[in-house]
Amino acid sequence: MSVGLGLPIARPEALLTWARRADEGPFTTLGLLDRLTYDNPEPLVTLATLAGATSRVRLQTEVLLAPLREPVLLAKQAATLDRLSGGRFTLGLGVGGRADEFDLVGADLRTRGRRLDEQMKIMRDIWAGGPVGPAPAREGGPEVLFGAFAEAALDRVARWGDGFLCAAPIAWAARLFDHVRTSWAEAGRAGKPKMVAQVNVALGGESTVDEAKAAIVDYYGFAGDFAAQNAERMLTTPAAIRAAVAEFTALGADEVMLYCWSPDADQVHRLADAVG
Repeated sequence: MSVGLGLPIARPEALLTWARRADEGPFTTLGLLDRLTYDNPEPLVTLATLAGATSRVRLQTEVLLAPLREPVLLAKQAATLDRLSGGRFTLGLGVGGRADEFDLVGADLRTRGRRLDEQMKIMRDIWAGGPVGPAPAREGGPEVLFGAFAEAALDRVARWGDGFLCAAPIAWAARLFDHVRTSWAEAGRAGKPKMVAQVNVALGGESTVDEAKAAIVDYYGFAGDFAAQNAERMLTTPAAIRAAVAEFTALGADEVMLYCWSPDADQVHRLADAVG
């Protein structure tokens, strides 16, 4: 089982330390979320910086809100990051759902799914040898994963992606995984989709855990009860983390991302010890 590490957003200046420590092992991927109207670092710029500070670990947006962005430039940015990282970049994409962010860039929230499909066609054409360079390190473009919950959005994995980012609790995951696999087969895709699960974590004393839970509630505050539920589901012991990794492995996950909400860089070593 591959285990990745989701990076906290509270102290962007500390992320180089996080990345260097994670690159020493055992983590396979560094993930970074995306929001526009929030005090988080821009993910593509940040991951490009972290690519230069690492040599082994993969770099992943988790997830980039594609409908807020112009697709030709996004294709160029993604290809550049893939090229400069030596093919270590994964473009995790989602549609988003905050009206204020769509209003800010003049995009239509109601048509965001359709827009993402249109964007993927443009980007795939560019990565296949279109007029915009550089060519990505990976033929056909960087690895693309989609984060989704609704069935129509899950079907996008088979149309445009390489796999699925599951940010749902284990109780929901089996149904989502099954839908993605069925859709993939019905589309006639060869092989199988990559399955990546995500769980929220923080290890340490009561103050560390409370700080991490407060960060989740603040970040997802727009989602009402979902924010508090996310905080309560956060895993706070090594045993709980190992159990979640084992459960997702049993469901067929190829990787589990431990998304850490504590900004303390010592979390890297604590989580590494937890997963062995």
